[in-house]
Amino acid sequence: MPAANTNQRIDAKRLWDLLMSMAEIGATPKGGVRRLTLSDVDRRGRDRFRVECEAAGLKVRVDAIGNMFARREGRDPKRLPVLFGSHLDSQPSGGKFDGALGVLAGLEVMRSLNDLGIVTEAPIELVNWTDEEGSRFGHSLMGSGVWSGVFSLDKAYSLKDVDGVTVESALSGIGYRGDQQAAAFAADAYFELHIEQGPILEQETKQIGIVTGAQAQVWYDARTVGQDSHAGTTPPSTRKDALVCAARVIDLVDRMMRARGEDGRGTVGQLLVLPNSRNVVPGEVRFSVEFRHPSDAEVDRLDREFRRAAPAIARDCGVELELETLFKIPAQPFDPACIDLVRQGAAKLGYSAREIVSGAGHDAVYVARHVPTAMIFTPCKDGLSHNEAESIQPEEAEAGCQVLFEAVLARANRSLA
Repeated sequence: MPAANTNQRIDAKRLWDLLMSMAEIGATPKGGVRRLTLSDVDRRGRDRFRVECEAAGLKVRVDAIGNMFARREGRDPKRLPVLFGSHLDSQPSGGKFDGALGVLAGLEVMRSLNDLGIVTEAPIELVNWTDEEGSRFGHSLMGSGVWSGVFSLDKAYSLKDVDGVTVESALSGIGYRGDQQAAAFAADAYFELHIEQGPILEQETKQIGIVTGAQAQVWYDARTVGQDSHAGTTPPSTRKDALVCAARVIDLVDRMMRARGEDGRGTVGQLLVLPNSRNVVPGEVRFSVEFRHPSDAEVDRLDREFRRAAPAIARDCGVELELETLFKIPAQPFDPACIDLVRQGAAKLGYSAREIVSGAGHDAVYVARHVPTAMIFTPCKDGLSHNEAESIQPEEAEAGCQVLFEAVLARANRSLA
């Protein structure tokens, strides 16, 4: 349904064309994208974004972790800027819209303001955050995490991919190690548009998700260490099979998740088996573990239970288990005033909407620690994301962008009296 009750409309075709054009950068045969962070393909996406921003009259700056900020000046230079954006990097076999929708819809907001001759009272800034996905260097929300002070720039710089390339080296290699300080600055608000990455909006035929916050989560790096040995000559009584131990821990993660019902989340998404030979009993396995839940208390219980039960499994297997907590993020509520602007925008435009808690982590979660924040969700087909088949309709992109336009404009023009 097209936006009603306003003559200040974004250009839906221009937005869709830009989404499809960006999707050509890193396009995969199955219709998705592969724009791994700080790769040459990521550089091409960033370059395209910079060119489009500068063509729209925006001033682009880059900080030391590669976050890109595109600024449009307001009538009052003393006012704090309103920020909005998302990310352009993807999973190894990602979809066209995860992250990119928020960045490119933000650019369409800027272009539409230009077309309409609107000068906002406050400056506004569009952000492309570095490495939201965490798929290359193993640490998601990297750019927003450094910016918000969750972890240090030096720690981020020292992270390595599977080939031993550091973040610092990769940033320099693609030319996006900026000269601006990678630290939070004063801002009035932050809005992030994103696909839901889940099935709720589609199942309930809602056009807009009014995101009230994000659920708690805890991530680990796990390592089981046994003993490499010949598959044909090692009897069961002497085996120290690191993969069997890892498999039982993975089953534990699944059982713990299912014990929490439909609100439970527990995932092992990464597995490295060594020496990875078919006739060798595996001596080492490295794998990821994560739990998520809307309740901080429940994530605390999951953390305690896992740390108690997983080592017991390893002892029964005669294998050592090493667990390192990468991070533990509490549930993050968003700002009521910013949420209300999203709610008002959807209502003004006649879009069906419902309040929703984000099941996924987003840059908004870290930004919200410093800046009043809200998110906007659009439906995606079958709730599918982190998949090349990820899909939304042009009218869904239009609705999300139009609500973003309304929220940003209202916040940037609000009375400070």
